[in-house]
Amino acid sequence: MSIKNIRLEVMQFLEKNVDSFVEQYLIPVEKIWQPSDFLPNSEKDTFFEEVKELREIAKDLPYDFWVTLVGDTITEEALPTYESWLMDVEGINQVENGGNGWSKWIRQWTGEENRHGDLLNKYLYLSGRVNMREIEMTTQHLINDGFDIGTGTDPYKNFVYTSFQELATYVSHNRVAQMAKKYGDNKLSKMCKMIAGDEMRHHHAYSEFVTRIFQVDPSEMMLAFQYMMKAKIVMPAHFLRESGQKISSAFEQFSDSAQRIGVYTASDYVDIMQKLIDKWEIDKIGGLTDEAEKARDYLMKLPGRMAKISERLVIPQESHIFKWVEPARL
Repeated sequence: MSIKNIRLEVMQFLEKNVDSFVEQYLIPVEKIWQPSDFLPNSEKDTFFEEVKELREIAKDLPYDFWVTLVGDTITEEALPTYESWLMDVEGINQVENGGNGWSKWIRQWTGEENRHGDLLNKYLYLSGRVNMREIEMTTQHLINDGFDIGTGTDPYKNFVYTSFQELATYVSHNRVAQMAKKYGDNKLSKMCKMIAGDEMRHHHAYSEFVTRIFQVDPSEMMLAFQYMMKAKIVMPAHFLRESGQKISSAFEQFSDSAQRIGVYTASDYVDIMQKLIDKWEIDKIGGLTDEAEKARDYLMKLPGRMAKISERLVIPQESHIFKWVEPARL
């Protein structure tokens, strides 16, 4: 049987439990928080006072903080790209008989994630500290440009990617929450904390899918994990660009801002890699082929090697000036 057919078989085997995954890791629409729970209520007479207070508190947040928050928002706003990518993965079928269990999972996961961009976008709009038109153009560019995360349509590689990425977005939103609190913006802190909570739940789900695959197809899962770590996990917004710029031209400067204020750093990348190795108990997995044993050895040594490289990284001290956030506004 071909590798592709075995993956399909494994996905069909796991699909029997998709309803329990939805129940365990996602929250019904009527019970989960919505963006309006955290924003000034436009139906009330106190709306303008609440907006004025939000804008006043926002004045104390520094430049790199705004750049990072804008980049996080744009990343969340590009959800249509991520959903369409995942719907194309082998074993996920949204067409036949109204779609299979996996497509139901992807749609409901997307529904939860979509709230994040809605909330942050409205906060940025009300804050008055950023150029919304430039942000909107960047978001449209990012959706237009699509993305290539190096997984192809392989479900094993895609689930390694989402396991990693959901934990990375948890780290980023959680740090932004801590920073907002430090600067006295308790409402923004709570918003980012709630988003971070969703990301952690989603991380638990995707990493559980990988755990299940390791149980039934350990060698191929190990090789997929090694492949993704060798290729390096690219962030979903790695094609980020500002208006009139070339594809990917803004991503490095955005990453520098996030590193400079400690929201998401090279050492966080290494830490997430180690967490996944520990979570999947890579050192204990048995029944591997010779090739998969070599992959395991590579993975076990990789965090140590990457940590040494990350220590040598030099981040520019000066902030790149983005069209999204003009210093004159701050």
